[in-house]
Amino acid sequence: MEEERVVDFSDLPENCISHALSFTTPLDASRAAVVSSVFRTASESDSLWQKFLPPDYMEIISTSASPMEFSSNKDLYLRLCDSILVDGGKMGFSLQKSSGKKCYTLSPRELQIIWVDAPRCWRWIPTRTSRFGEAVELLGVSWLEIHGKINARILSPKTDYVACLLLKTVDGATGLDYPPAELFVKAGGRAHKKNGYLYVDGDRLPVLNPEILTALRIKMEARRPIDIPRVPHSRDDGWMEIELGRFFNDGEGGDVEMSIMEIKGRNLKKGLIIEGIEIRPYNRF
Repeated sequence: MEEERVVDFSDLPENCISHALSFTTPLDASRAAVVSSVFRTASESDSLWQKFLPPDYMEIISTSASPMEFSSNKDLYLRLCDSILVDGGKMGFSLQKSSGKKCYTLSPRELQIIWVDAPRCWRWIPTRTSRFGEAVELLGVSWLEIHGKINARILSPKTDYVACLLLKTVDGATGLDYPPAELFVKAGGRAHKKNGYLYVDGDRLPVLNPEILTALRIKMEARRPIDIPRVPHSRDDGWMEIELGRFFNDGEGGDVEMSIMEIKGRNLKKGLIIEGIEIRPYNRF
């Protein structure tokens, strides 16, 4: 009987290995480079990394606020993993490095902020910590209302997303810890609402008033789900973020609408700095 020959993966043609890797993720392809020299060469191929780039990548880089230079498709992919400015500098764009999914950030200029043109209410400030080079600071309003919108067609299809407000607060900020703001996201005909505090003292929630405490007690006694208000969390880039909501982009298009509103308390609110709204893939784990 003729002895069967065991075929090693490294014996396969480079284009076959590259094609097989295209069914994985950018992270897996990068890890495969350590298997052997053949895998390393296959994992660097232009044809492989072109499949990891979004279908409209040429259109995206054509709208970049500054010229982009790259030596290969992998080089382009890695450059797009760093945020670039598109749409006349009004939006930030990047790719999620591990998956290649699209991320967008709406600048404050791209948001609809009530009374943003009133010098007594808001002011534009330059800042090196913002990807946009500027942010907008709340000087004083009793009616806080911010809206953002993005076309779902420019996002990655069949993908879970989360929208977050990027913010900071200054010393002396007031009116942002109570009452809670209404955080809203609507996509694909589905709307999601939550309450959230735009400012907290450390990691402690603001003191809840008797009405809220009573409502929580009733829900606990009835064993009904309790909605815990959202609070901002620190990011690695020096900003903070508060989740507005999550949604699934089914790829059918339409607008994703987001908002932050606090119009019930009518108390003076000031000291909030906004960089924008980030829409990025949501990782469950």
